[in-house]
Amino acid sequence: MIDFGLPWAFLALPLPLLVWWLWPAAPEASAALRVPFYNRITGLGAGEATSRTGVARVVLKSLAWILLVVAAAQPRWVGPPQSIPSEGRDLILALDLSGSMATPDFEVGGRQIDRFSVVRAVAREFALARKGDRVGLVLFGSRAFLQAPVTPDLETVAAYLDEAEVGLAGQETAIGDALGLAVKHLRNRPADERVLVLLSDGANNAGVLEPEKAAQLARDAHVRVYTIGVGSRQRVVSTLFGRRLVPGSSDLDEETLREIARTTGGRYFRADDTDSLLQVYAEIDRLEPTEGEVATVRPERALFHWPLAGALALTALLGLGRTGSEMIQNRPRRMTT
Repeated sequence: MIDFGLPWAFLALPLPLLVWWLWPAAPEASAALRVPFYNRITGLGAGEATSRTGVARVVLKSLAWILLVVAAAQPRWVGPPQSIPSEGRDLILALDLSGSMATPDFEVGGRQIDRFSVVRAVAREFALARKGDRVGLVLFGSRAFLQAPVTPDLETVAAYLDEAEVGLAGQETAIGDALGLAVKHLRNRPADERVLVLLSDGANNAGVLEPEKAAQLARDAHVRVYTIGVGSRQRVVSTLFGRRLVPGSSDLDEETLREIARTTGGRYFRADDTDSLLQVYAEIDRLEPTEGEVATVRPERALFHWPLAGALALTALLGLGRTGSEMIQNRPRRMTT
């Protein structure tokens, strides 16, 4: 759409008429020099004003003035609103893809669902709700890798979550490496609020970095870590009839996850079913509220040069017309006898 930066400039449109109307007429004074053909000159001027050429000059002058006023009003094209990143948190989700995440011990709609399918769905909604924040994604199993750097493009993060599968990074659990990788990418971020949400269902049994050391690195980098221990209070055993769930403790190392959260100033949560997992993410949202909606800006492009160029072109045309008229009037005339 077309907008004007200084719309009050249009008040200057009637200025030439006001000057013509209010300007006092030149006083009649006794002439110091008598010009015998003065009456003929004034007659020519009056004739020009009423001629077709005179009317055209008045129209061109009026158009030039209107274009100058339009240019002074600063016309501009204003585009549709566009989202820009606002000042929010840098947050990374670190999700466990080890083999145990395929355990079907979560219930949704009366059906048994594997842990990771539920975790992925809940984490996806959590990421999409972080309007105003920048969210990244770390996936880990036997090794850890950065799937998505911190970005305001939450839809992309959700798409990467949809593509993640159990076992993609190996069957074991490298909690320390995942924590260290996330801290490495958050350390150089300019935001004051750096948050990591780490979810696992096992104990650290792979990788090169110990979780305790990684927690100290996170604390020194001012990264607050919220840890989530996921899985029912059962364990998977292999029988002649396949893998079955039996009562007993799982491989989850809750003590290590608690220590990571305590060292970094975060909190530890336990999610042993779908409802508790939803409550965990809701609690993290409460503890780390978003900064609000993403800020928007409307791009602008100045257009004043178009009416200004038109006014200059009309002025040049008037000048050329006056010069041509003077040349025609001043050309020598042949004497006839």
